[in-house]
Amino acid sequence: MVASIVIDLLWLGFVRLVILKSKKELNVQAVVTMNNFQRYRHITSPGWSLGWTWAQKEVIWSMMGGQTTEQGDCSKFKGGIPHSCKKNPTVVDLLPGTPYNQQIANCCKGGVLSSWVQDPTNAVASFQVSVGRAGTTNKTVKVPKNFTLNAPGPDYTCGPAKIVKPTLFITPDKRRITQALSKL
Repeated sequence: MVASIVIDLLWLGFVRLVILKSKKELNVQAVVTMNNFQRYRHITSPGWSLGWTWAQKEVIWSMMGGQTTEQGDCSKFKGGIPHSCKKNPTVVDLLPGTPYNQQIANCCKGGVLSSWVQDPTNAVASFQVSVGRAGTTNKTVKVPKNFTLNAPGPDYTCGPAKIVKPTLFITPDKRRITQALSKL
């Protein structure tokens, strides 16, 4: 199942999380995309970081295109160890030159974003996160809260997450459109 969530940001434009929930218990995939819709305000080095607070006891099993700054205490897990067990993870972009098997589209710019007007192709950042212990149904999976965006320059402000219309995906050959889950 898949749903789209938009987090309004005062200066950046918006962050979009596309949540891909599997039928398997405790496995949610989310693609987070940030667009810098500012006309002339770039996000420069050391780049952006995005944080939030989990609504429940979620953990991040794996990531592509980004990484958390801290793993947290994952001592309760035997065998497979999560990427992060923090209640309030902070994610940063991966650096240029990251191996291809760790990348997704629009990642790996070291958190640096151009402005949309000046360079729209470099005004987008994305990462993918695999979340565990998130719930099993549309009613038990909860949206994260208390989003924070940190970047050089004046402060950024994040509004609360809100559920929006499902994202449409067009195949590369432009012959098929698929849709994200309509309700989370």
